[in-house]
This record gives sequence, structure tokens and C-alpha cells, in this order.
Amino acid sequence: MNIVCTVTNDLSHDQRMDRICTSLVNAGHQVVLVGRLRKNSRPLPERPYRQHRITCRFDAGKAFYLEYNYKLVRELRHWKYDVVCSVDVDTLAAGAALTRGSQQLVFDAHEWFHMTPEVVNRSLIRGFWKGLARQLMPFTDLRYTVAPQLAKQLAQEYGYPFGTVRNLPQLAPAAAPYIPLEDQPKIILYQGMLNPGRGLETAIIAMDLLEDCVLWIAGSGPEEDQLQALAVTLKHPDRVKFLGFIPPDELPELTRRAWLGINLLANSSPSYYYSLANKALDYVQAGLPSVQMDFPEYRALADQYGCYLLLEDLVAPDLAKLIQAVADDEAAYNELQRACTEAAPELCWASEEQELLRLWSQLSPIKNDLT
Repeated sequence: MNIVCTVTNDLSHDQRMDRICTSLVNAGHQVVLVGRLRKNSRPLPERPYRQHRITCRFDAGKAFYLEYNYKLVRELRHWKYDVVCSVDVDTLAAGAALTRGSQQLVFDAHEWFHMTPEVVNRSLIRGFWKGLARQLMPFTDLRYTVAPQLAKQLAQEYGYPFGTVRNLPQLAPAAAPYIPLEDQPKIILYQGMLNPGRGLETAIIAMDLLEDCVLWIAGSGPEEDQLQALAVTLKHPDRVKFLGFIPPDELPELTRRAWLGINLLANSSPSYYYSLANKALDYVQAGLPSVQMDFPEYRALADQYGCYLLLEDLVAPDLAKLIQAVADDEAAYNELQRACTEAAPELCWASEEQELLRLWSQLSPIKNDLT
């Protein structure tokens, strides 16, 4: 099939779509991944699928979403394709408009869009996105999301079944055991976007309570300036280091230098509560013990594999106490590391890819003869 996938990011850091598009190409399909070109967008590396970026006058808000969906329709309607895969509700309107003929529409929900922290407390905007999704869902031919519990919630919300394709990383070479360097602090790593609700304020404040640790923050985003301003107010501001954006290909090497990973989320929205973040699985693949929130998906993996420390409440003293406890207990840390190493061969893309292809095989045969 000729497949067009649409996202609103600039393609430079979307590891999920890179894996999905590559797997579809390897299965014999032709794929184009479409995103947007921003002022600070980096050149894109070569991929086995085509990449196309659209320039927009607006960068955020209602005007951006209207402009971007309009430009998607204006440009893509002249292309030859069998399927449009709309990633999240913010490109679904264009997907529905582009598949009114014999083409088919796939909906890949990376999150519960109208229940994200940026939207959930804004009743008018939340109502708009919720209503739009409900209107457009009947036009979809296949739907899936990132986690089993979220799939159940979305199916209940929209009245259509959702499959699950988790954000599992590629299988990495077995990680060497972490060996602390003498007189060197233990590195606590956060990797990902610096967005609201990611618990980074809590992590930064906790660093004043952890004498032998430093926090490395690898990523960029709208909260970056605010987080840097908070860090300089610490008694020990040198315990927090901002690394900026790290290309996905370079992240594994950085991750292997860390002692502990963190994936902290505020329980401020159902989208976060039912999430299963990329970084949580990247840490496992790197053999890196990590702190996760005691939310359903992380609890399920912790119960099955024993690879996570779980934090019940997102408050700095509790986080510091949890980290200090494992820092003081070498046997407990080694057990977490062993659990990650054993879980890594199962929690990898090679197994999840089969589910992706099984779901895509459910699409009905293409009616039109496109060449």
C-alpha cells in the first residue's frame, strides 16, 4: 500500500513514528511521514521511508491547527495514496477529508488528546477536541494507541475498538553493569520533552536533598526557561545540568552513563495517568533502573518484571527518600539492574512490530488501482 502518516511535530525526535514507518516499509509498503518545518528544525537524517515537512505561518494554538490541517489537505490531495494514518486528533480532520473516496483512514492515538494537562482544565477547548474526535471516529477504519489501559479508555470514550502498539525500543546490546566511579556523583537522567506535568520541578527540588547525585536533563521544550530559573535557586545549583536536545541516535550512549532514570508525571490528567512513555522503556533497554509513577501501566511492568521503583506521590521529599534508599542499598540496585537486563529482550520492538503488522493486516483490500 501507499501510506501517508501525518504528525504535527517536525519529525526530528519522533522515535515511535520512525519505528512504525520503518516496519511498514520492511513489510513491503511505501510510506511518507509528513510533519512541519519550524524555524529551529534540524536537518533530517536519511530514513527508509520518505519524509516531508510543511511550513506554517502560525506555530501554536487554534490558528496553527487550522492552518496545518488545511495545508495537509491542500498538498496531500494531489498525492497517490491508499491509506492515511493520522497521528492524534490534531491531524484527524485532514485525514478524514483526504479519505472520503476508496482510501482508508488509520488513527494512531499517542495520547488521550482532550485529557492532556494542557487541555483537560480548559472546558471549551476540551469540549472542542472531544466533540471533533467523536465526529470523526466513524470515518476511521483502524484505531490503536500506546498502552492497554488507554486503549480500553478510548474504546469506551468513542465506542470503537482500539488496539495497542506500545512504544517499545529496538533491542540493544546487553548493557554492561553500572560501575560507579570513585568520588564521582551518581547521574540521575531525564530524557524527553520539557513539557508541563513532567515532574521536573519536583526532581530539581529533590536534588538539594541528595548529596551524592546530580540530575542531567536531556531535552528541550516550553518549560526549559522556567526549569533553569528554578535550578539556580537551589542551595546546590551545580547538581542540575541541562544538556539540551540530544538526537535520538545519541541517547542510548548517554543513557548508559547514568545510574538511575526518571519518568515523573503529575496525576493531573487521565492522559498521563494511563500513559506508557517511551523513556520508561528506553531505560529498561539500556539496563538502567528507573523511577516511575505508581500508575497502572508502570505498576503492571513493575509487578511483571521488577524493573522499576514506583513513586506514589509526586513530592520532592518522597522522591529523594526513594532514591536515597536505593543508593544506600547496593543489593537492591543490582537486583533492579538485573531485572532490566532480563526484561529487555521481551520489551523490544521486534515483538511489538508483529502486533503493528497484525493490526494493519485488518484493513480491507484496497479498491482503487493506484500505481
